[in-house]
Amino acid sequence: MRSTAAFGRLEEFHLEPRLDVERAVQRPDAAKPIFEKQSKPASAMPTEVSFGPFRLLRAQFLLLEGDKRVPIGSRALEILIALLERHGELVSKQDLMARVWPNVFVEPANLTVHMSALRRALRDGQDRNRFIVNIPGRGYCFVASVAISAHEN
Repeated sequence: MRSTAAFGRLEEFHLEPRLDVERAVQRPDAAKPIFEKQSKPASAMPTEVSFGPFRLLRAQFLLLEGDKRVPIGSRALEILIALLERHGELVSKQDLMARVWPNVFVEPANLTVHMSALRRALRDGQDRNRFIVNIPGRGYCFVASVAISAHEN
């Protein structure tokens, strides 16, 4: 289990030279979801998640790079939140589609389009940034280090 003190400070993002995606996806001791449903008061829930140069402000449904708003659609942002909730774990395409388009039938191409928009907004794969890994035919995994805090700044 990770120390809460480690999550209290913003950790600098470093690309791991030999990221073992299979181990990250299949590890049984994966961290608990960041935004899990609990009976605690909302003030005790983590509301800010930082990774690389980005901050996700959950309560405002807002993604920032530094102090600048990142232009991103609501579906792509919902995908990011779903991946962050289970960072380090494989999230199936079916789970993502059910989360982003509940009770609506959409073609899998919709997920691909919005995932592409998300990766473009994060500049995933550029400048040594790697946030999301695709496991072909299975789903996606958020692989970057994250720092969480219970209160927004």
